[in-house]
Amino acid sequence: MTTQNLLVELFVEELPPKALQKLGDAFATVLGDQLKAQGLATAASVVTPFASPRRLAAHVTAVADKAADKAVQQKLMPVTVGLDKDGNATPALLKKLQALGADVSDPAAAVAALKRAQDGKAEALFYDSVVPGAALAAGLQKALDEAIAKLPIPKVMSYQLETDCELPGWTSVNFVRPAHGLVALHGSTVVPVKALGLTAGNSTTGHRFEAAVSPVVLADADSYAATLKKDGAVIASFAERKAEIARQLAAAAAKVGNGARPIEDDALLDEVTALVERPNVVICQFEEQFLGVPQECLILTMKANQKYFPLLDAAGKLTNKFLVVSNISPDDTSFVTGGNERVVRPRLADAKFFFDQDRKKTLASRVEGLGKVVYHNKLGTQGERVERVRAIAKAIATQLGDAALVAYADLAAQLAKTDLVTDMVGEFPELQGIMGGYYALNDGLGETVAHAIEDHYKPRFAGDALPRNTAGVVVALADKLETLVGMFGIGNLPTGDRDPFALRRHALGVIRMLVEKDLPLDLNALLAGAVPAFGDKITDASAALADFIYDRLAGSLREQGYSAQEVDAVLALRPQRLALVEKQLAAVRAFASLPEAPALAAANKRVGNILKKAEVEGPVDAHVNPELLQEKAEQDLFAALQRFVPEANAQFDAGDYTASLQTLAVLRAPVDAFFDDVMVNAEQLDVRMNRLGLLKMLHNAMNRVADLSRLAV
Repeated sequence: MTTQNLLVELFVEELPPKALQKLGDAFATVLGDQLKAQGLATAASVVTPFASPRRLAAHVTAVADKAADKAVQQKLMPVTVGLDKDGNATPALLKKLQALGADVSDPAAAVAALKRAQDGKAEALFYDSVVPGAALAAGLQKALDEAIAKLPIPKVMSYQLETDCELPGWTSVNFVRPAHGLVALHGSTVVPVKALGLTAGNSTTGHRFEAAVSPVVLADADSYAATLKKDGAVIASFAERKAEIARQLAAAAAKVGNGARPIEDDALLDEVTALVERPNVVICQFEEQFLGVPQECLILTMKANQKYFPLLDAAGKLTNKFLVVSNISPDDTSFVTGGNERVVRPRLADAKFFFDQDRKKTLASRVEGLGKVVYHNKLGTQGERVERVRAIAKAIATQLGDAALVAYADLAAQLAKTDLVTDMVGEFPELQGIMGGYYALNDGLGETVAHAIEDHYKPRFAGDALPRNTAGVVVALADKLETLVGMFGIGNLPTGDRDPFALRRHALGVIRMLVEKDLPLDLNALLAGAVPAFGDKITDASAALADFIYDRLAGSLREQGYSAQEVDAVLALRPQRLALVEKQLAAVRAFASLPEAPALAAANKRVGNILKKAEVEGPVDAHVNPELLQEKAEQDLFAALQRFVPEANAQFDAGDYTASLQTLAVLRAPVDAFFDDVMVNAEQLDVRMNRLGLLKMLHNAMNRVADLSRLAV
């Protein structure tokens, strides 16, 4: 058995660029895993993926020409079934052995070769055999078939191949793109595998226009990348090609000077990497008159439609220069430059036209048009939605500020959706909100309203900035609450794999604004306050929505490093001021580190269980009659509560949750003594109720910051 490195390449027509990297990684991963599963490669074998617009390939180190033979022990049947009373093989056993390829010409010898072992309560017969290791050709064929079958193909194509037989005809093939070549090299030896109507060889095709030779002949598996680069003018590695494009973009920007830098966009860089096999970055420009259009419009049209990299100056402002990643490298690039400049000009002219036309109408004049845009068949039009957002925004603004804030928030909420009926947003939906901000400034509404309109969609994603001013925060909260309350109110809830209205993202946005802006707003009041705006269109699902939001909050806190126990302890109390939750968590963490914490957590759990059982018969009041305290332990606990609880409560009310819990830690000794010496369920009703009242007082005092019973192991 010898090992050499293996190279497999599938040469196809241009692959979908947004899926290329995923396709390349999946092809290599599955191929490598299958070879390892068959014993042809080892766990130490390194799998390297290659992916270019016209090829998927994988290089695997240390692949054997034949897998090692494998000893296998197989359970046959219970002894009572396989052997008769004299110990001879039954027909059932002989048939089973024959099916496995064993020699049964001498039944006694066949039985003697079997092993007997206990299998549960019964004794069973086991057959030892050696399974021959897979030959590379057969093993690679299986691995290749599996790799092709498991490709995450976004959309399958069906195409025809002429059949290779005496009778003329065609056979249908389903794959992501028509395949035209297959390479399979084990060292320098071609492995005779087939796929998609192709037979493996040792040659491939290089760059469409710039390959030095065609076909490109590969000497061995290890020379694949170097030979393709030298003879085929192709950088086969996706990662290497991406790094080369990034290097060239930076060099071209430096050549422009004045602190110019290409816009950062990993998705665009990945897509362009998937469009070219031999990148060549060239510098282009457009007329400066177009810079009067909001830069977001120009940047979006260049990126989305043309896959260009706009250049920003040192201050982050768009320049009239942009970078193009070409797939050819002519000596004279003027044709490439001129062609791309001619292509982008009408795109920018369209953006300028839309901007100029939109500014001829005020945002206020567009409000009526929202009444003709359907939002949801159960929730009405965008016009109706705007009125709901206004009502919710006014209620929030009234709690947070004065009449000026209410006026700003109301105006911003009224106009926030009007850019949806502008030409620019109709062409580029990604600019909603952004264009509303520009048009608000054009209408003379001032920065406060303009920023609130622009920011009301924020945060759009994890890590996105929050609205810049309070009016923006109010409208953003109102907008997200309207969506959440409305969708929950009509039963349109997210599922495990579907969330078409982005309710999870909206919930996280509400949480971030309440927490990071330290807003003095109660969650339940916010949700309940939004319901009346819908009239009879929805049912009140505030309770379910609150659970949904607390679930999102719990997940977010765990991602920040808090333990599940800590999060559970704090959120079990359903805290209304979400901005205070992290302070409560810090207090719980500090308390948990105290030596008294485990005993107090366990006692708290015990107290909770006692009270829960007692309250089945009726509520227990946190009231104690000192004259009914008979035992010293209960007298001492009451005295400790009288002494330390007022101090802990004062610290809690001042927001010092850590100090509050630490003050209560001194209760450990009297609590332990109470449970050691006092029987809670005394026969005398008044004594029993008094002791339950004492426990209720303890429970209330201990659980203001968090449900400490959740910390009990």
